[in-house]
Amino acid sequence: MYAKEHVHSKVGLEKVGLKPTDIKQLTMHWNLTPAELYEHIIRNGEGVLTNKGAIRILTGQYTGRSPKDKFFVEQAPSKDEIWWGSVNQPISAEVFDHLHKKVLDHLSHQDDLYIIDAWGGTDPKYRLPVRVVSEVAYHALFAWNMFVRATEEELAEHDPEMTILAAPSLIAKPDEDGTRTGTFIIANLEKKIILIGGTMYSGEVKKGIFSILNYLLPHQGVMPMHCSANIGPKGDTAVFFGLSGTGKTTLSADSSRILIGDDEHGWSDDGIFNFEGGCYAKTIHLSPEGEPEIYATTQMFGTILENVPLKDDRSPDFDDARYTENTRASYPISYIP
Repeated sequence: MYAKEHVHSKVGLEKVGLKPTDIKQLTMHWNLTPAELYEHIIRNGEGVLTNKGAIRILTGQYTGRSPKDKFFVEQAPSKDEIWWGSVNQPISAEVFDHLHKKVLDHLSHQDDLYIIDAWGGTDPKYRLPVRVVSEVAYHALFAWNMFVRATEEELAEHDPEMTILAAPSLIAKPDEDGTRTGTFIIANLEKKIILIGGTMYSGEVKKGIFSILNYLLPHQGVMPMHCSANIGPKGDTAVFFGLSGTGKTTLSADSSRILIGDDEHGWSDDGIFNFEGGCYAKTIHLSPEGEPEIYATTQMFGTILENVPLKDDRSPDFDDARYTENTRASYPISYIP
């Protein structure tokens, strides 16, 4: 059933195998607002409110991505267009189908499912309609922040070309399920589904869609880039390349220039465009003096603070790495002036 009359697509979850008869006992929450998602996050025990209105989440065992547990289904026609190796690891269609059924069964037995429909990409010519379905409200808020929001008119007609099914509390059994560990991230380009299990870390959601755009867009003459970018008052664009944690977000958050994006972009014949609607900044040792624009976002309602320790007054302690050095803030790009 539906929680309330939020706009949701005519294209339901049947597209990925969740039939109405299988999920009639649970409540589907479509495209909730950040305020509503806050209520669910706190009610579900997924996070706590900080002193200035951000929400703090602890992701548990995994405080970063699990690249060794990420796979692509090896099947035609995509198998001949993928550079297989330690980054793009192959897995069989049989393993995917088995885990797909397992994820569907797991999700169908939850009390609540959270669904966000959005776009991957800001350029209408190249954007990808995406859907995130998760058992946790935190993933929905992350998707709200990080992907490009659809209008109400677009939501009503939204037909996702890639759906993420996230079941963080489902732990795989390698001997039975064909995985490496209890964690799995498996993309099926033909069925247009990404399965995520055994990890709460939301970076898998973000990078899952980036991987799909990496595959699709070169066929359309667009070069995907792992970079940040901004533009100056004279229309001059600067692009900052680098691996995670090397300073792309910091360099691009320049008050004298307009931010295009902090991590994932496409370069087409028309120029550079952001894949995302938000930023995912590292916050270890963040200070108002060193990075004032980014620091200001951590004091705003709607921002997610991942694995950031809190002081007694619920203010974030960005110098404390007790959970991980990879502390993060997820926030809408509009939070950067």
